[in-house]
Formats: sequence, C-alpha cells, structure tokens
Amino acid sequence: MAKDRIPTSRVGRTARLGGLAAGQVLREAGTRAANVARGEEARQAALERRQIEAAEQIVTALGTMKGAAMKVGQVLSFLDVGMVGEEYREEFQRKLAVLRDSAPTVTFRDMRRVIEGELGEHLTAVFDEFDEHPIAAASIGQVYRARLRPDAVGRRERSSRDGGHGEVRDVVVKVQYPGVAAAVRADMQNLGLILRLLKRIAPGLDPNAIGEEIRSRVQEELDYELEASNQRALARIFRGHPFIVIPEVVTALSHERVMVSEYVEGAGFEELRARPQHERDRIGEILFRFYFGCLYRHGQFSGDPHPGNSMLLADGRMAFFDFGLFKRMPPAALELEIAVARAIIEGDTDTIMRLGTEVGFFPEPGKFNPDRVLAHFRAATSWYTADREVALTPEYATQVLIDMSDPRSEYFGYLRHESAPPDHIFGRRMEVLTLAVIAQLHARGNFHRIAREWFYGDPPATELGEAEARFYARVHA
Repeated sequence: MAKDRIPTSRVGRTARLGGLAAGQVLREAGTRAANVARGEEARQAALERRQIEAAEQIVTALGTMKGAAMKVGQVLSFLDVGMVGEEYREEFQRKLAVLRDSAPTVTFRDMRRVIEGELGEHLTAVFDEFDEHPIAAASIGQVYRARLRPDAVGRRERSSRDGGHGEVRDVVVKVQYPGVAAAVRADMQNLGLILRLLKRIAPGLDPNAIGEEIRSRVQEELDYELEASNQRALARIFRGHPFIVIPEVVTALSHERVMVSEYVEGAGFEELRARPQHERDRIGEILFRFYFGCLYRHGQFSGDPHPGNSMLLADGRMAFFDFGLFKRMPPAALELEIAVARAIIEGDTDTIMRLGTEVGFFPEPGKFNPDRVLAHFRAATSWYTADREVALTPEYATQVLIDMSDPRSEYFGYLRHESAPPDHIFGRRMEVLTLAVIAQLHARGNFHRIAREWFYGDPPATELGEAEARFYARVHA
C-alpha cells in the first residue's frame, strides 16, 4: 500500500514540504496585513492560531517521513518551550505527541526481509516466538518482542547477561525501516524547509545550528552496530547498579540494521506522570543521576533524553535504552564543563570569562559584562547550581529555555554574540532535555546537592546517592 512506502525522492519530499512552508508564509502575510486593523489582543490570538496551524503542518510532514526530520518532531513533542500560548499549549502537545509514541507502520513482510537479510537466516531459525506487531516505533525503525531459540546465540557467539548468570532469551528486536537510509539523505536536503517551519513557531531557534547538529549525528543513528556498542559500554558500567538498568545487548545478533537486546517490562512515562509526588520525586532524581551522572562521572552520555527512552521496573529500578544519539566527551572538555559549573556556583566571574574566552565562547570578550554573564549562566542552570529545593514544572523549563536561546530572553543581546564549541552544545542539549523530562513529572528536589557529588566530590546527599556510592565502592574495590 502507498502509505507503507517511505518516500525517498528529494523532489517529491521537497514539493510536499515546500508547499507547506509556502502556505504558512502566505497565511502569515495575511495575518500581518490584518493586524493593522486589529487590537493587541486580537493580534496575539491570530498569531497563536498561526502557531498551532504551523504545528499541525509539521506533524503532517514529519509524521509521514520516518527519517531524520522526525527526530525534530519527537524532541518538540515533549519539550514545551513556550512556543504557543497557554490556551493552545495542550492541543500543541497532543498533536506533536503522536511523533513521540508512534510512527506510520511498514508492513511486517517488508520488516521481515530486513531482519532475515541482516541475520542471514530464516526468522524461525533464530526465534522461537516473534510478535509481528511492533511494541514501539523509533524515528528510523520499529521494535518487536521475541523469544530466542535456545541455540540461536550458541551457534554464533555465546552472549549472557550479568557476567554469566543466565542467558538472554526474551528480547526486543529493533529493526530499521527498509529504505530509511535514502529517506534520511533526502531529509538532510530538505531539513532547511522543515526548520523554517519550526522557526515560525519559535523565532528564537537557530536553524543553521540545529541543522548542523542533526546532520552531524544522524549518520551515527543509522548504524545499529554503533548503537549496540554504546549500549554495551553503559551496560558494563551499570551492571549490578541499585536503581539503573541498561538492557544487555545480544552482540551476535546485532548488525547495521538490526539490534537485539534484553527485554524489560515496566511502567511508561504517561503512567509515571500520574504517580504520587514522592514517587515522581524519586524518578526525577534517578533521571538526573543517570543523564548528568553519565556525563560528569563517566564522560559519555545519551544525547537523547526523552520520555520514551526509559521505564520504571516493578522492583523500583529504571531501565534506559536507545543510545543511537550518543556522545563521548573528551577529557579536556569534561574538565572545562566541571570548572565552569564550579565557577557559576561560586560566582567566580574571572574564571568564567577566562575559560569562556580560551575556548572561543566569548569571541569578543570586551562586549560582555562579567556580572551579566554570570546572571545569564545562573538563569539557565540555577535548578542545579543553586543550593535550594526546586519544583520543576513545564513552565520552569520553558523559562530556562527562553533564557538560554530565545529573543524574549533579557540576555538575548549576549546570546547573539556567544559561540559555544560543538562539544558543549551537545552537552547543553542533554541538559535542557533532561530538565524537560523531569519537569513533565513536576518533580521536586535539591538537584544542586546531588550535582556537588560530581563537581566537588561531596558525600552523597540522598538515600539514592548513598546506594550509588556503595555500588561504586564495590566496583572500584
């Protein structure tokens, strides 16, 4: 069926997206003309209607593409950055949430061809059971539940979990859509059109910077063998951890377009949002310790925090997955991150200006007032650099993102002159997306006291921190 095909032609995709963009331009021009005769309230209402129309257009375009562009929609689907007014926000979230939780389906017959082509065997030679209905959809593939034959791995390479305490049998099979590589290449050509649509919703977005980041990372996401390597690295680090689980990879069955890993079952994000406050606070702390701790303790981290990439297991541990977008931070860059965080905490403007100038963050340092720079940095990071209990909400996350990158920010005059190095842009992306996920839970906590464990080597500040400290003490004993 036509809906099952992934369009790979740049011409066809450009025409579709170009039409959407052109239609939005014409509508905005009409809005501006009509605004001459409108009052302020009517002008704002018209603008917000145009914003939600643009959101609908983006959903329409991205939801049928399955390529790199869909990743943009997935990010926007849970990151409420104040793009639209309060009256339209719920509808905006609802429409974009479609991209977070599902994708247009490709027939299983076509997906089966990919699996068998990568494994080099008939499906029944590897799996005792294989559910043909996907349990999840990723930006470039789908995920299926299956059960391995007892000899499936032994015939290739023995793969076991927890250092040999039982072989993985129940698995998830992540399969890349057929033809998605060509579709992604077309997306890369058309990305500018999509980003212009996004800019009409959020004028503070920098299409060039966003486009460059997507282009530089998307090729890595197309290689499931690389993702399997990332997941194995974290699985080794967290094996036996008291509250973090990384599913084991079945290496012998993982290839460029197919990845097989341990099946885990638990509560998804929407269910977690309805949990009691104390449970949401605990989950928020685990999310913070995982994403930030991977960076500051281990120098490697997932660049794609979002609600669909974790779940709460029945025993209270949280499982994390999807490591296609992954970053290993060079030691010097990690040292700089920690030094700047300390300087923000301590109000050390001299160190901030010196380090920022050395790495090119302040290309013309004379244009910056050190005290204003400190105020700007604190506005973006105070949720973990200020020693206080904080209640994180979508509105709080919205203001942080505005302060970081939006013309509405009182620091926008500085933002226009700053130039963050690529390593640190990627770190900031992880930071703001982690904040967005925790904020959707309305979680509370003193995240500064937790962060001090990495920044200063302070003793654990919470029960979870104490459990984690005991774990690392055993690992390094």
